[in-house]
Amino acid sequence: MITRFRRLPLRSRLALLTAAAVAVAVALAAGACWFVTKEQLAHQRDTTLTSQRVDERSVQELIRSCGTNPSGLPPAPGSYTVQVVTAGGLVCTTPGKAAIRVTDADLAVARGRADEVLHDGTAVDGKEMRVATYASDQLARTAISIAQPLSETEKPLNALALVLVLTAGVGVLGAAMAGLGIARAGLRPVDQLTDAVEHIARTEDLAVRIPVEGEDEIARLSRSFNSMTAALASSRDRQAQLIADAGHELRTPLTSLRTNIDLLARSEETGRAIPPEDRKELLASVKAQMTELAELIGDLQELSRPDGPEGGAPLQVVPLHEAVGRAVARARLRAAGSGLVVDDRTDPWYVRAEPAALERAVVNLLDNAVKFSPPGGVIEVRLVNGELTVRDHGPGIPDHELPHVFDRFWRSPSARSLPGSGLGLSIVARTVQQAGGVVTLRPAEGGEGTVATVRLPGAATEPPPLTGDEPRRP
Repeated sequence: MITRFRRLPLRSRLALLTAAAVAVAVALAAGACWFVTKEQLAHQRDTTLTSQRVDERSVQELIRSCGTNPSGLPPAPGSYTVQVVTAGGLVCTTPGKAAIRVTDADLAVARGRADEVLHDGTAVDGKEMRVATYASDQLARTAISIAQPLSETEKPLNALALVLVLTAGVGVLGAAMAGLGIARAGLRPVDQLTDAVEHIARTEDLAVRIPVEGEDEIARLSRSFNSMTAALASSRDRQAQLIADAGHELRTPLTSLRTNIDLLARSEETGRAIPPEDRKELLASVKAQMTELAELIGDLQELSRPDGPEGGAPLQVVPLHEAVGRAVARARLRAAGSGLVVDDRTDPWYVRAEPAALERAVVNLLDNAVKFSPPGGVIEVRLVNGELTVRDHGPGIPDHELPHVFDRFWRSPSARSLPGSGLGLSIVARTVQQAGGVVTLRPAEGGEGTVATVRLPGAATEPPPLTGDEPRRP
């Protein structure tokens, strides 16, 4: 039964639950009304019976005529039955009425052991009666019973029960119809949400938005759905942009690589040897382009990883000063031929991060500084109190370009002739953010150049290693 109920549509379940709730409430109200009415009628009937008194002369006349000429007296008026009971067991009933079976309570009143009793009785014809018996004031050892059929109160109660049942049925039916209407009105936003989800599933149209009305739970659900579709649309746009940008960046080295390989292949096919110097330059160019392709693919793989904890290796306690030291050594090797000087001073600082990703981010910062520094310039690297700064003395970055420096594949017009994919700073921003830090770029004060600043939470002393149960930083 429960399984069948759960298979019904939500609006049908709401209508049924509403009808059931109203049915229970109406049944309780109707039952209470019926019982209260029954008690009131019974109390009124008993009060009327106990307040009735029969004229003593009529009682004496009834006793004298009892057993000799019972039909000589006129019948008792109305529905009441009058019966006289003596202590000796004589029973006299008004003519035309069925005698009431005498009980011990009636005899107790006749014998003076009780003044008045009220009880249910039965007539000799089987009719249920309500009997009030009291002691006669003038006749000793005599009781007078006044009885009324119970059907006199049962009839209005049965009529009331029928009215209550009909009223309850109409109320439940009305409640079911109202519940269905309320469910339809209340679930209209859910229907719109369902239609929107089905439309998106069919067409992949993420521009669909649901109208939001009010501040209730349905409105919150609609706003959440609209935010979700907007985020999905933005993610899809970024994905498409990433693919387009990656294709554009890959096209240039691939075109150059294919041209050089075609020249080498044509030389082999035609038998016309390429001069040794030219051949050496071609092979060097092929090697450089392959290196550039490998770095670009590595950068794309790094950026394609999910941002969540499952996207990378487990966090570890990383000595940032050691990673900076290794990056400085690599930068000095790259800058050896141009006379660049890398001036570094690092204090101990330990952070929780992915070791390889963090070192790659620091290397990208220093490579960027080497790329834009003039020959014979100085690159200043400082790590103090967890703040890493890298300053070069190059041409700097115009203010209007600073908001774009961490965008994927973005390269300033002055840097488009230099090697690189435009992904280095994007990887830096992503890695620092995953480690809970902040990275910024700003023009250097008091001269040319740019200052890159990385702030990472950590400590100057090595903290205890991470356990396997410790949650990862988002």
